[in-house]
Amino acid sequence: MKTTDATVLDEPKIHEPGAEAVMEPAVESRPRRTTGVKDAKIYIDGKFYSEANAKISVFDHGLLYGDGIFEGIRFYNGRVFRLEEHLLRLWDSARSICLEIPMTMRDMTEAVLETIRQNHLHDGYIRLVVTRGIGNLGLNPTQCKSPSVIIIAATIALYHQDFYRKGLTIVTCATRRSNPAALNPAVKSLNYLNNVMARVEANLSGADEALMLNDAGNVGAAGDYTLGSV
Repeated sequence: MKTTDATVLDEPKIHEPGAEAVMEPAVESRPRRTTGVKDAKIYIDGKFYSEANAKISVFDHGLLYGDGIFEGIRFYNGRVFRLEEHLLRLWDSARSICLEIPMTMRDMTEAVLETIRQNHLHDGYIRLVVTRGIGNLGLNPTQCKSPSVIIIAATIALYHQDFYRKGLTIVTCATRRSNPAALNPAVKSLNYLNNVMARVEANLSGADEALMLNDAGNVGAAGDYTLGSV
């Protein structure tokens, strides 16, 4: 199965467009619609809902315990970037936490593409989430009988253009990167409190981004992103 850079330029299958979709960058510093898309459609377990009506149960263990996985996927000019590789990693994450994704990879591919079509986007970001599903207030995942799949398509602008011209300020934070011995970092889990606390430290310091160190005191990651050097 080849899904890499799959095209999404054909028409939506079930949603007839109304007014033109409004493209707005998803900038964090100002009030905005959550997705940056007018009349956004959110995929939840095989159906599409308006942003206002897209809801999950308060007993979903993804909400209660961060028990679930996700992928963040970009698409450009109507084509999804390395979709097959993202889905393979999603399935690897699921196996690592003994979570059975309730659909085939082929069906997931079509669900991702249809979500983009429904939102009439050619460039943007996909957040693909699989939660453990509805259970009780206990931790035991066997109480959750049906995992949930959520797909959100959004516009995205990581930083204002000024940051690309002038750079940004970074603070080294006290919050350390989670030890790989505690949780395999290859698992993209829904529990991001480690990174959230780094973001809080950056906010309190008036910095644009946080630099996280590992237990050995070496550079580990930025609060929001993976670091690289050139």
